Amino acid sequence: MKRRHFIHTSATALTGAAALGSCSQPDQQNEPIELDSNTLFPVVQWRMATSWSKALNIVFGSAETLSRRVKEMTGGRFVIIPYGGGELVPPLEILDAVGNGTVECGHSGGAYYIEKNRIFGIDTLPFGMNSQQLTAWLYRGGGLDLLQDLYADYGVINFPAGQTGVQMGGWFREKVSTPADFKGLKMRIPGAGAQVMSRLGAEPVTLSSTEVFSAMESGEIDAAEFSGPFDDENLGIYHVAPYYYYPGWWETSFAFQLYVNLEAWNQLPNIYQEIFKAAAIETHVTTLAHYDTENGAALKRLISRGTELLPFSEEILNAAYAIAIELQEEIAAQDPGFKAVYDHWRAFRNNISGWHAVSELSYANFVFNRDR
Repeated sequence: MKRRHFIHTSATALTGAAALGSCSQPDQQNEPIELDSNTLFPVVQWRMATSWSKALNIVFGSAETLSRRVKEMTGGRFVIIPYGGGELVPPLEILDAVGNGTVECGHSGGAYYIEKNRIFGIDTLPFGMNSQQLTAWLYRGGGLDLLQDLYADYGVINFPAGQTGVQMGGWFREKVSTPADFKGLKMRIPGAGAQVMSRLGAEPVTLSSTEVFSAMESGEIDAAEFSGPFDDENLGIYHVAPYYYYPGWWETSFAFQLYVNLEAWNQLPNIYQEIFKAAAIETHVTTLAHYDTENGAALKRLISRGTELLPFSEEILNAAYAIAIELQEEIAAQDPGFKAVYDHWRAFRNNISGWHAVSELSYANFVFNRDR
């Protein structure tokens, strides 16, 4: 069905419904109520600030996908224009810009704003849920309702709109074999993972995607994580760091957040809100599909160019895990708001992990080792 036909049909259907309603009232005139499709579908134009370099085809592309789908489903009457990081506001100030109405909406990540509320980084808690599990918690486990209640205090409503899957562990100038190798190491890493790295002795640095390459090239930092092979290849980090570690235990389910100014949201017609939510869900699912499609080929290209692929040692993983759990429990003990959501998240994770150990993990352990 053509989108414009859908819009015309929707207006016609509502007109017909109104006519049926009037027929059920014998004391009223049996005349249909004329509904103006321009009232149902007013012209709306928004600006979307993002945290992303336009060179990042998938993550910036996810903002473009949502914008395109909203435009298509409204017959071109609701237009959202996405801008690259820094074009409208600084890349790591999207939440504030949306909350204060500088822009109507923004595409970013909650991990960049944990100084405002630590729970905003729930999707990047180290050793947390993977993307499949996080999606289940958000859409069927009540997680999104909890997050939207929190974000409302900052003048925004949030919608997941893209996800990366388990990320890589990042690029290093020198090899790291033990926890002691992190002492004094300057690394670009945001969110709760940065706090774990700090306790390992590293010096975390928060940089946007537009700043990572130059910081590595200049020697300002010694290591950097961003996403997975496809994004990292586009950023060009492999030119200045030879060692590529896995897995990214601090970002096992990074979910891009679409922030919308609450006042602007409440002014939208209900049908636009529903279209917007549907487009966000579609973007959330198809972005991961895009990453899963591209990352394998990108990893092969990086290796062919001389990148050395290395796993974090068991010693590093065990030390990081112990610190991560200790840190999460400390924060929960100090912050009742964090604890309320964290306890809900943890209970869901424990339940779904038990099921996935029986289903997903057992299958993966058997098949994947035989397909390589």
